[in-house]
Amino acid sequence: MLRRVRIPETGGGSVWDNLCAVARARWHLRGADQLGNRVRVWGKPAVTAAGTLRIGDRVRIFSVPARTELAVQGGATLDIGSETFINYGCSISAGELVRIGPRCNIGSHVIIMDNDFHSLDPEHRLDVPPSAPIIVEENVWIGVRATVLRGVTIGAGSVVAAGSVVTKDVPPRTLVGGLPAKVIREL
Repeated sequence: MLRRVRIPETGGGSVWDNLCAVARARWHLRGADQLGNRVRVWGKPAVTAAGTLRIGDRVRIFSVPARTELAVQGGATLDIGSETFINYGCSISAGELVRIGPRCNIGSHVIIMDNDFHSLDPEHRLDVPPSAPIIVEENVWIGVRATVLRGVTIGAGSVVAAGSVVTKDVPPRTLVGGLPAKVIREL
């Protein structure tokens, strides 16, 4: 049976839809160390929080039609700032630290991982390399199917184009895109 899911605009939707989304957030994110006010979840995200998971006020997480994954390894930290929007199908994995600032927009199927999980050297392929923190500063927009790799800082007010792979730091207020992502222009 197909179920219609209304995806409200900022603050939109009926009161009942919003109450249900808040209740789903309390249930699915119950393992969080900090869960802000009016956090809303649509769908059923996969959440593994062996480390520290902190979610700010008014965060919206969509997990319909594709499941969103939040994974925090033991001893690691995942911080999601206030009023951030995470669209469906995203995978965010913290082996050390992933910090997403306030008012960010994360497009569908975005991958953010602070560890490569394997070495390039064939003799050491099963050895897990060290993690390097990912910092996404305030008011960043990451487009559909973009990938953010370990050790990257994305400056405040920046935009990452759809399908980009971010391997190096992004200066504040810039548009980056490509494989690997390069500065296209300043905003």
